[in-house]
Amino acid sequence: MNTAYLLKQAEDGLILGDQEIHHLANHASQSCLLSSASHLRDQGHGNLFSFSKKVFIPLTQLCRDVCHYCTFAQVPRKLDTPYLTPEQVLAIAKQGAQANCKEALFTLGDQPEQRYTVAKQWLREHGYDSTLDYLAEMAQMVFQQTGLLPHLNPGLMNKDQLEKLKSVSVSMGIMLETAAPRLCQKGMPHYGSPDKEPSRRIETIRLAGEAAIPFTSGILIGIGETRKERIDSLLVLRQLHQQYGHIQEIIIQNFRAKPGTLMAKAEEPDLNELLWTLAMARIIFGAKMNIQAPPNLSPEAFPQLIQAGINDWGGVSPITPDFVNPEAPWPHLQKLADDTAAAGKHLLERLAIYPDYALKVSQWTAPNVSSSVLRLIDGQGFARTDSWSAGLSPTPPQDDVNKIVNLPRGSTNKKLKLILENLEHSSDHEISEQEIVTLLQARGTDFTQLCQAADRLRKKVNGDSVSYVVNRNINYTNICYFKCQFCAFSKGKTSANLRGRPYDLSADEIQRRTKEAWHRGATEVCLQGGIHPEYNGHTYLNICHTIKEVCPEIHIHAFSPLEVWQGAATLNLSLHDYLLQLKSAGLDTLPGTAAEILDDEVRATLCPDKITSEQWLEVMASAHKVGFKTTATIMFGHMEEYQHLARHLLRIKNLQKQSQGFTEFVPLPFIHMEAPNYRKGKTRKGPSFREAVALHAVARLVLHPHIKNIQASWTKLGMAGAKACLQAGANDLGGTLMNETITRAAGASHGQESNPKEMEKIIKSIGRTALQRRTNYQAAPETQRIKSFSAKPLQTTKYNAASKYERQTNTQKRSQLGTRLEVINSNEEILEQMEII
Repeated sequence: MNTAYLLKQAEDGLILGDQEIHHLANHASQSCLLSSASHLRDQGHGNLFSFSKKVFIPLTQLCRDVCHYCTFAQVPRKLDTPYLTPEQVLAIAKQGAQANCKEALFTLGDQPEQRYTVAKQWLREHGYDSTLDYLAEMAQMVFQQTGLLPHLNPGLMNKDQLEKLKSVSVSMGIMLETAAPRLCQKGMPHYGSPDKEPSRRIETIRLAGEAAIPFTSGILIGIGETRKERIDSLLVLRQLHQQYGHIQEIIIQNFRAKPGTLMAKAEEPDLNELLWTLAMARIIFGAKMNIQAPPNLSPEAFPQLIQAGINDWGGVSPITPDFVNPEAPWPHLQKLADDTAAAGKHLLERLAIYPDYALKVSQWTAPNVSSSVLRLIDGQGFARTDSWSAGLSPTPPQDDVNKIVNLPRGSTNKKLKLILENLEHSSDHEISEQEIVTLLQARGTDFTQLCQAADRLRKKVNGDSVSYVVNRNINYTNICYFKCQFCAFSKGKTSANLRGRPYDLSADEIQRRTKEAWHRGATEVCLQGGIHPEYNGHTYLNICHTIKEVCPEIHIHAFSPLEVWQGAATLNLSLHDYLLQLKSAGLDTLPGTAAEILDDEVRATLCPDKITSEQWLEVMASAHKVGFKTTATIMFGHMEEYQHLARHLLRIKNLQKQSQGFTEFVPLPFIHMEAPNYRKGKTRKGPSFREAVALHAVARLVLHPHIKNIQASWTKLGMAGAKACLQAGANDLGGTLMNETITRAAGASHGQESNPKEMEKIIKSIGRTALQRRTNYQAAPETQRIKSFSAKPLQTTKYNAASKYERQTNTQKRSQLGTRLEVINSNEEILEQMEII
């Protein structure tokens, strides 16, 4: 066998056979192994390096095993109590929660009640049959009362015990340590330790795979094993992972000699042994596996450890010691981040359940914990570390804002740098889905480079002007027979009556709002509503006639592809013919909403009865063909992954290359607060602020030169968030939106109406020039512009209550308020006023 050839095969993603692995272990130089391992790690993880912020809960230090190197296990006379009491457990957990930890690591000895009478007696007195029963109750208590996610290291378990503990944890683990039975013989470190019998530990790991539990395992090196035995142990773990896919991380832990143990004077493995083993582990498991080395056991060797192919530091606690290695303190988190950055990697926090498993949490955890995981992660599966939420937080995290505008610090991911160069300097670069995912994953210095590349391109395309349109939203009905799981706007018998009464605007009210908008300086009315079961294609035609009858000058921007599809279907017309009728009725342009995510894998859960991705694209292609200009949107931050965002962008780009019909692209962050799927625990909390900004930047780069305008939605982002996006590739603030209700119905705290003065204040604060525009991006007429700056307050808005579509349980309350609902449109949101119902 040729070692260079085998290493090249490994670097190309081939999983080498057992014999080939042993050949490399025996013949490849350490420098070559390290180089290949580092290359593989970068393929799988880029410049991202993770850790879990945890609190360490040593439930019991009693153990029936007598491992010759262990100081964690104690005898009863050295402990105040056999087990931590519930009060002690909760006190530790609360400390962790106050320190923003997200993991509660429960560590304990193996079945001490099998050896110590005092342990059995304590359990019996407190009402427990076993240590594992007590562990289950304590894990559940910590989870319920602190929100920390339990990770359990309980030792050997059978199938029933694994299933029970899975219901109260997000992950578990057991170190294999070694697969060599020889180390259990007399005179060896595992002699007298029944739970260290390799076959029993392997069986626990196998059963965890059958139970689909995200699992941690690994080996302990330097306890008397040979290099061959190390490789054999890792290959056993690989075989189990290939069968079940459940091993989320491999830990390579180096033995440390401890006073007071039988191995107190044993020789510790040197750094080269650790590096060699780490590199072999990476080559054995490939690019995607998470390989960890505890940072407190090799505090002076971070650069070398990173070079050896690891991508994770494991759990690090800001408040509790490492009870397994108490002589080795945890590194300070800031120093850990600085040292990791010095090695060219960006440190970020994860949960106890690793990102790939967190993104598929319903497949890997019990239902009672999966919703908590979703609410703690971003779209890549890492921990959300800021409190910002779209529609809720007026102030974005300053650290992320600084990254947008400050000079880059540190090295940039080579792969990302090449992608940026291709996009920025080549207008015909055919970017791949995976390259877009790489851009969306940008963090730290990479995020800065992404934002600044997008902003340079924005300046090249749009100059220094930032545009906005004075318009009015008219949501003509909130009654809808579709069951979109993200929507808190629609009302009626077929949807949850979350906020407000069902209504259906009269023609008079639509006309009144249109005339008022024109007199207040608007050039556009934007109309969208629910899909009312009594509407047909004539309804939408009549709405256009109604508006043009009283205000022929105003631009009608109306009807999502879903409404167009439904309108055409109800009249038994082709899309082409129905769109021509809409054009004749006075419709000017179409909004590109109802797109959500143009990937049917996501839509199957998010909006299963809505039009498909292909149908949405078909409506848009037909609209462009008959001469309509449209916008394009994306709603993100709910249940999609980055590859779905990438597919959406590519589908928009491909259609635009054919039709040139899209005027702008509008990223719409998911507003989670009142969304049904969030309330059911099925989605994330919208995008993180970094993700929101990053998608604007990525859209600018990916859609260039085909779409020239990227809009920042101030209703979702807030004005400060929109301002940040204007510095990361966006060039438009959208509309002033008199009476915007859809975003507010979802729970947003901002979004009712802006005004030209506020818009231009934000624009000028970043040294840019404001342009009040029409829908087609031409300058607004001066007469309308002047009116917009001196507009009077909006008059009282009127909603025609549609009692037919209300829940019957609300009949009495409805009768108290009457069939006509009038709400004062002041600083209070319309739908919030209606929550009294």
